[in-house]
Amino acid sequence: MINWDAHLCLPQHPQADFSPLDQLHSAGVNYVSINVGADMNPVSQVMSVIAGYRATIAAEPERFRLVAGADDVIQAAADGVLAIGFDLEGAMPLMDQPEMAAVYARLGVRQMHFAYNRNNNVADGCHDSARGLTPLGLRTLAAVNAAGIIVDCSHTGRLCSLEIMAESAKPVVFSHANPFALVPHGRNVTDEQIHACAATGGVVCISGLSWFLGSAQPGAADVARHVAYVADLVGVAHVGIGLDICISEKDLDDTPPGAFDPSWWWPEAAGYRAGQPPAFVPINTWKSLPQELRKLGMAPNEIEQVLGRNMLRVARATWQ
Repeated sequence: MINWDAHLCLPQHPQADFSPLDQLHSAGVNYVSINVGADMNPVSQVMSVIAGYRATIAAEPERFRLVAGADDVIQAAADGVLAIGFDLEGAMPLMDQPEMAAVYARLGVRQMHFAYNRNNNVADGCHDSARGLTPLGLRTLAAVNAAGIIVDCSHTGRLCSLEIMAESAKPVVFSHANPFALVPHGRNVTDEQIHACAATGGVVCISGLSWFLGSAQPGAADVARHVAYVADLVGVAHVGIGLDICISEKDLDDTPPGAFDPSWWWPEAAGYRAGQPPAFVPINTWKSLPQELRKLGMAPNEIEQVLGRNMLRVARATWQ
């Protein structure tokens, strides 16, 4: 059995403490995708984070392993170490050069989406005006497919996400997004988007944030409710877990340098409030989630699909 967390955030700092990943591993997770940058992060910061994370992973081979293929994940689990891949939240770190996708892939980026909440030269964000995938976006999508990176439509505008899913040569995922039908937040995804994702062979991975789960103090039962909705809508083969737990460290400042305006990226009009961060499900949600899914009528083999086998299937179809 492979448990797969499709998205987690450590401090975006080269000296980030990886000890929370030990807790994740102890909770049963075999693979985690760690964010290394987003559209608001300059390339200098993204590269510094990648270099620092790679050094930490390389220095602790008995704890962590940076993986390139699906078989590497299975082998890491057999060896008792946590498999890790990186993800990018937006295409701006590619600097409008589609060929940068292959560079990031060689550095360990296994998953990326094309916009983070706001429009860029490639794609639309979910909190901005709808334009659709740009000509540069089409070239970038082809390059990301060719590089063996999983295409992720989290944080992406609805129209644009539908175009990405229609054009992608590989399965597409939402690594951390929940059903809009249950919680009508602009970051959540409509039934149309969920159906389109499933049509690619992809997976909608449920986030553990209070804003998107509709619970002030979310837990495993809230995650299970959203899992069940997607499974009932498009089948259990197309739902997974990406808790999006964000971990901070008081001594590390990972604020993007330069003119960074949080109210632009997380606009109040979309439901965000300055100084009021979301609550996250605890890491130990991974231990209690199987029981909550059983309560909703899922069989053991279906639970295994949700917790990891579905994302492992997408990785096999995508990674090189």
